[in-house]
Amino acid sequence: MSPPRANQALEGPRLVLHDYELDADCYKVRLLLALICAPYERVAVDVHPGHEERSPAYLALNPRGSLPILEQDGLVLAEAEAILLHCAGLLPGGGALVPESAADHARMLSWLFFARGPLAAAGLARLHAMLEAPGDGPALERQALAAFRVMEDHMTAQRLAGSDWFVGAAPSLADIALFPAIALSRDFGVDHDAYPALRRWMRRLRALPGFVTMPGIPDYH
Repeated sequence: MSPPRANQALEGPRLVLHDYELDADCYKVRLLLALICAPYERVAVDVHPGHEERSPAYLALNPRGSLPILEQDGLVLAEAEAILLHCAGLLPGGGALVPESAADHARMLSWLFFARGPLAAAGLARLHAMLEAPGDGPALERQALAAFRVMEDHMTAQRLAGSDWFVGAAPSLADIALFPAIALSRDFGVDHDAYPALRRWMRRLRALPGFVTMPGIPDYH
């Protein structure tokens, strides 16, 4: 049995995103595609309570049993940050979100690794709080707060240097990859009052043309 597919025909690269509405990593991909006005087919996956992403059909696409999964002309990609990089390089408008200078490109990649590494604790803390996923809740929250502090200190320094974004003078994939974790942190009891620099940054990101939200992201940013 193959995973379900949408039937809509699209011009250009045929992108099929296997997606769960409440998944923060899936949201990163939806946000990128919305910001660059890229058409795609969206396949809803029954993650809760069905755990469809762990079915044999989905494990054949991604043995790690996680979302998002992107299919494009025979290519299958998992992991949100890899999908962001692929789409930015493939799709019109995506290149504007990748810095041209080698130094800023490397800095962007460093933040993508940060999103996948230390900041991942925020996603795990959210799943533990919302869906009783396994994990040490207090320890995950401490790790998430430490990651948020790194981000807050960085954006404070960026503002003093005259930049509104995590890398360089314009929004990049780094901003897209980092945004959901802090924006959704109220789902596990972390308010944003202690992060004024990140609040300003989140307001700027929300004001970008094409921005889309997801359940759990407050409107006041």
